[in-house]
Amino acid sequence: MRSATVHELKQELLNMPAAELTELCLRLAKYKKENKELLTYLLFEAHNEQGFVQSVKKEIDEEFAQINHNNLYYVKKTLRKILRIINKHIRYTGSAQATVELLIYFLHSIKDAGIPIQKNPIIANLYKGQLEKINKTLLNLHEDLQYDYSRSIVALEL
Repeated sequence: MRSATVHELKQELLNMPAAELTELCLRLAKYKKENKELLTYLLFEAHNEQGFVQSVKKEIDEEFAQINHNNLYYVKKTLRKILRIINKHIRYTGSAQATVELLIYFLHSIKDAGIPIQKNPIIANLYKGQLEKINKTLLNLHEDLQYDYSRSIVALEL
């Protein structure tokens, strides 16, 4: 089965009555957890992006509290898990500012947790990759925000 293009889907959705559209959204939410989470974000949290970012930061803190520091292998696995969660929430917001803020918070949390970044090349590469992603996304922000965030990025440099 060939998937329709976004343009085709948009045209079809514009021609549907509101009741059918609601039924389609509910059916989508029923089958995939991510669809339900995205719909929840769009309906209840999109109007308060700062509150959403704060709730994601709390979730990040909870995940960092569960890191097993006995072996760097487990640290690496947990960091990747946290990063998957962050990237999922970044996709939901679609905001460059939220992206930069969450990734900076992630890197600060790594430093605050005392994780030896230089001892494991995979963790070091993950850290550097996120730093590059922040710098790339930073270019899409307003100059004042760029300046504010770049000051906090300086503390993250290895």
